[in-house]
Amino acid sequence: MDSYQKEQYNTLEMVAGYLATLDHLKREDLVERKDLKNGIEDYLMFRKQVDVFLADHFTEICTQACYKSRLSACCSREGIIIFFADVVINALYSVRPELNKLLRVLKEPNHGYKCIFLSEKGCLWNIKPIICQLFLCDRAENEVLIDRPGLRRKWNEFKQKKKAFTWPDRPVLFDCIERHFMDAGYSSPLMYFHNSPGLLRIKLAGKNGDEGGTSP
Repeated sequence: MDSYQKEQYNTLEMVAGYLATLDHLKREDLVERKDLKNGIEDYLMFRKQVDVFLADHFTEICTQACYKSRLSACCSREGIIIFFADVVINALYSVRPELNKLLRVLKEPNHGYKCIFLSEKGCLWNIKPIICQLFLCDRAENEVLIDRPGLRRKWNEFKQKKKAFTWPDRPVLFDCIERHFMDAGYSSPLMYFHNSPGLLRIKLAGKNGDEGGTSP
């Protein structure tokens, strides 16, 4: 495994192990897992809305022009920023065999030029990283959204709403998920909301009542 794959592997294995522990321990641990899912409901509803929008307006160009032609830039090798919360949310809504498949893939050398999670049938994640779903190349945006201000406005609304879960100028879901695992004694290099200088600046700016930093 290279360093990218090792980070992903160790984090997924840790998260899967923690969730499995909750399933087999005391009653309050089962409640803890349920509480984790309850906090994600609004986010999953948002993701479903984006899924429908993309399926309705971008399936043809993204599948035909990029994926089948192998020209896509959105699934580039080791170019996907995966947040710790992405791993947790996907693990919560996956069964163990699905997670084991991800772990097996991560242990294999990636000699290609695409994301290691991209299979012949598409992404191996059930709930793929937020940065993947909210990425559209310039060609796709221009071809579909040009002269269609209503669609462009809706897409911009989705990108703005993403911040309600990922922009830590106030308590947001992705930050809270990291804190949950940190309080339980876990650590991962993917915990950017507690380690990234840029995201920490956004937190500080939020406490001071300002806006700043770069969008996660």
